[in-house]
Amino acid sequence: MTTIDVMLPYYGDVAQMKEAAQSVLDQTFTDFRLVVLDDGYPDPEPARWFGAMDDPRVQYLRNEQNLGANGNYRKAVELVEADWFVMMGADDVMRPGYLAAVSAAIDAFDVDIVQPGVQVIDETGARVTPLVDRVKKAITPRVPTGGAALGGEELAASLMRGDWAYFPSIAWKTSSVREIGFRTGLDVVQDLALILDIIKRGGRMALLTDVVFDYRRHSASDSSVRALDGRRFDEERDFFLGEAASFDSLGWHRAARTARRHVTSRLNAASLLPKAYRSEKGAPRALWRHILR
Repeated sequence: MTTIDVMLPYYGDVAQMKEAAQSVLDQTFTDFRLVVLDDGYPDPEPARWFGAMDDPRVQYLRNEQNLGANGNYRKAVELVEADWFVMMGADDVMRPGYLAAVSAAIDAFDVDIVQPGVQVIDETGARVTPLVDRVKKAITPRVPTGGAALGGEELAASLMRGDWAYFPSIAWKTSSVREIGFRTGLDVVQDLALILDIIKRGGRMALLTDVVFDYRRHSASDSSVRALDGRRFDEERDFFLGEAASFDSLGWHRAARTARRHVTSRLNAASLLPKAYRSEKGAPRALWRHILR
């Protein structure tokens, strides 16, 4: 049986953070450690709530200074003790069988990453299917019931067609992540960058079919704001072109062509144009630049 560390970088809504943490404590698989990394959120309630817990599997830490999302992720990786870990979102929800499904996949497949089935929920917890997630579902590779292991150029090209992975739901092999680490300077594609870096080094992903994780999508999330003002797509464009060059150096020319085209990313930008024209924070020129370049 594999022990799994659940790392919970936190800054934001207290009630949703509590729901996320409680979903970890409610797992049928009990051989885990929950580590909460409070990035200095200005509310004493998290410290009080975790301080009242009498559970040796739970550790609450508060950063002395705000590290930002990327910095808090890197700190979390440094604190992992188990062979596998999850970098859970502080507003997402594990279904009770999540860790059991991940543990079974770790035993069944020789992989570095486990991506389980995911359901998207909104701010209220209701199940939703936004356009972006309908597209993700359509382009996700089809695997048999019980899952399959994927890797190499085929997996890289698939992720370049569209990033169908859900970062907070993924289980990671600790040694593989520590060999590579999160790239600095990335805000919205850091998870995809890590997956691709692992794949390019020969790593593999287990893709599961059972839905065991609820991913919360907020309309006013940081990535949504960055998308409307163009910052998200500026980062994506530079990232895709850099990956194309990297794939070419490996001889993965099909993946390189897919990265250069980044069709799904362009379509995502196009879908936001009406909202950008209506929004004070919108930047239609930035979206058009991404669509046409």
